[in-house]
Amino acid sequence: MYSRLLVAFLLVPLAALAAGPVAPATAFDPGTIDGSVDPCVDFYQYACNNWVAQHPLPPDRSRYARFTELSERNENVLLEILRRDAEAKAAAGSAVQKLGDEFNSCMNTAAIDRQGLAPLQPELDRIGAIAGHHDIFDEVVRLHLIGVPAFFEFDSQADFKNSTRTVANLQQGGLSLPDRDYYLKTDTKSVEIRQRFVEHVAKMLALSGEPVDAAKAHAQMVLDLETILARNSTDRVAMRNPLERYHWMTRAALASLAPFDWDAYFKAMHAPDFDALNVSNPDFLHGAEAGIFDRPLEAFRAYFAFHLLHRYAELVSETFENENFDFWDRYLTGAHEPRPREFRCVQAVDRGLGDLLGQQYIEAAFGPDAKRQIAELVDQLEKAMGQDIQTLDWMTADTKKAALAKLALITNNVGYPKKWRDYSAVAIVPGDYLGNGLRIARAAVERSLDKIGKPTDKAEWRMTTPTVNAFYSQAFNSINFPAGILQPPFFDPHRDMALNYGAIGGVIGHEMTHGFDDQGRKYDGGGNLRDWWTPADGAAFEKRTACIADQYSAFTAVGDMKINGRLTLGENTADNGGARIAYMAMENALHGNRSTIAGYTPEQRFFLGFAQVWCMNQAPQEARQRALTDPHSPGRFRAIGTLENMPEFQQAFSCKVGQPMVSPNACRAW
Repeated sequence: MYSRLLVAFLLVPLAALAAGPVAPATAFDPGTIDGSVDPCVDFYQYACNNWVAQHPLPPDRSRYARFTELSERNENVLLEILRRDAEAKAAAGSAVQKLGDEFNSCMNTAAIDRQGLAPLQPELDRIGAIAGHHDIFDEVVRLHLIGVPAFFEFDSQADFKNSTRTVANLQQGGLSLPDRDYYLKTDTKSVEIRQRFVEHVAKMLALSGEPVDAAKAHAQMVLDLETILARNSTDRVAMRNPLERYHWMTRAALASLAPFDWDAYFKAMHAPDFDALNVSNPDFLHGAEAGIFDRPLEAFRAYFAFHLLHRYAELVSETFENENFDFWDRYLTGAHEPRPREFRCVQAVDRGLGDLLGQQYIEAAFGPDAKRQIAELVDQLEKAMGQDIQTLDWMTADTKKAALAKLALITNNVGYPKKWRDYSAVAIVPGDYLGNGLRIARAAVERSLDKIGKPTDKAEWRMTTPTVNAFYSQAFNSINFPAGILQPPFFDPHRDMALNYGAIGGVIGHEMTHGFDDQGRKYDGGGNLRDWWTPADGAAFEKRTACIADQYSAFTAVGDMKINGRLTLGENTADNGGARIAYMAMENALHGNRSTIAGYTPEQRFFLGFAQVWCMNQAPQEARQRALTDPHSPGRFRAIGTLENMPEFQQAFSCKVGQPMVSPNACRAW
């Protein structure tokens, strides 16, 4: 018999919640497999070709993956919730009133178009009246208070070296394009993107009322100013390293570093009093300030105006929304048309009032049994990881002991947070979509800054519950699985348990391994930045992760662009470790049972479950952008890159030395 734990798991498909008893588990479906492909030559094609062929890229998407497939199902559930709330006669200030009125306000495009830029016009007028550096200071504050990160960002975070306290944090910011390299690379495509960006900025400024010729000149000034910021920005690979982002200094030291009126700024931002803070990027603050303040005032006016328009383009009239889509979605990522309005509104409500919507989603889609049972699976994976650590032949006893201590301290959060966010201070006014957006943004800023100087709330989540994703928090040493991902194709009580171990088990193992990847390993069990490794073990680990970085750097992401193996190292390490841990947990649960289904062993079905969650289609523009900015490898290489390193996979499919799915230099950290 298969493990009763998995067969008993109950996460009923949403449409069947009220349909009565759950049907018996269905058999593994071999029709998902492309039998014309040799699994030892290209396992991604073997596992995914049929799905890829059946799910061509929709015109409103630049990327369509198994994650997207599930997201769409969740969005349909949320849409029904919001339609119901929108029709309800709810008490003012209630969750139903806020959700319903915000959704209705988003859907009321006639009112949005009539309103136009009116709610932003006072701010645009103040920007247009900037006459000196003090006005620049005032504008930075006003924009930061409504969530526009002009020049730099100011927020709160858990102290890297004392995670029980929350501290003030300054970090680089102020760029529009997805990464600093977009401003600095000199290849033909990068030059073209910058040219198209200038054209886009000019159109946005012209739509706001600037004369066309002036808008063109000002758009170039925006690019020039942002290029200065880019030159002083730390690159993405370096930013992955917490040691590069932790620079504790007093306010006096900050003032010496960058002679901005920081005391006045912190006061104007209504931040709690503090004596010292973390400055993530000291070189950025010093270099950027030295470079930008000799720019003409009209450059600042153009920069501020564009950033305000860009931040709120999707909340104003259709002309701005269309221009925003044409550059950022159609040109930069390859989508051909916007998503239907109702789903954009669902996403907007989820972003702005996520915990209010999440509570209703949980009531509809995730019962206490599912929460308990998934937590039990997490426990199985933790036991398997403990076995893995204990049997490592490259790690000494002292470091193993510390690793097991950290593992034991991981907090497992499943389904939804222990405490929901409070939105009582956020007024949602019917028919005032932009005004609601401004109030939601300001409340988010205030909520973040209010944490400064207080004990860290380690129960807080940074994802909403319907989100199809999961995350590990280094500072909290927690793994978190929103209810949104705990459904097919990741988990399904109606199918073979081996597939579940490969799919959701691989995700759970992935998040656990993040606590021990190339950056997570630098934090202890309390979430503090501390080296708990012996020097020899640290060197051995770095050698092993260098193997993984080199392996993935050889894969081609799109065209002639390779994967950045150093940018994606943490995720690749987690994929490799997660698959091994999930496999060990499945073997433990099988208790020696090797029953086949349609001729496939449990081990073969496990690897199919693992690979099939990474099936995807994407536009080349999207692939290019992700190759530059995404710390995750493309789905194809998340599958084959991991399995090339696993003797267990090669044994399951009888792969031979010399075949593509058998790496001649297999990498393994965990």
